[in-house]
Amino acid sequence: MAEFSKQWAEIYDSGFPWDFDIVAEAESIPRGYYKPIICEGFGFSAIEVGLDGKIYLLFNDFDGGLDKVQYESFIQNQKLKSTGI
Repeated sequence: MAEFSKQWAEIYDSGFPWDFDIVAEAESIPRGYYKPIICEGFGFSAIEVGLDGKIYLLFNDFDGGLDKVQYESFIQNQKLKSTGI
């Protein structure tokens, strides 16, 4: 079953029934760990909380590894993308 984050719904389809909140999930993850959770909308496969306390989204890359993107900058880029700027 496809799952979508609250943040995706807020940016792209405010009436869409979201499945989980990225920030709320991150609050349950200890620093230095990640939780596998897929957001079909954004395309990530896990949420990580770094040792620095920041939230990161993990995306599968083409070589079987993971690309890590800082949550705040990712969300800001998505908001800009959604407005066509």
